Amino acid sequence: MQKIKVKDQVVVIAGRDKGKRGEVTRVFDDGRRVLVAGINMVKKHTRANPQANEQGGIIEKAAPIQISNVALVNPQTNKADRVGIQVQDGKRVRVFKSNGAAVDSNAGKK
Repeated sequence: MQKIKVKDQVVVIAGRDKGKRGEVTRVFDDGRRVLVAGINMVKKHTRANPQANEQGGIIEKAAPIQISNVALVNPQTNKADRVGIQVQDGKRVRVFKSNGAAVDSNAGKK
């Protein structure tokens, strides 16, 4: 089970964007990188493609960030928190380490 999933609210704990918050839009297959909206923005030079009706120029897009550089935001404390996994009613559930509360609002359901 992954500790960080899509649509989780995270805060960057290391790097250029330290302290910024965003929502995870994608977790890559290797499980080591995540794409967070508005975080780690890079400029990409693109060539025009008349067949696809795309204009060339410089665009800004989010680049992947290491999963170790982000932490889940605990909504009760509004701070970054570590995540553990516990078995509750035969289901594996993500819980916050600080207070033991379930991460998902639909805890125990799949």
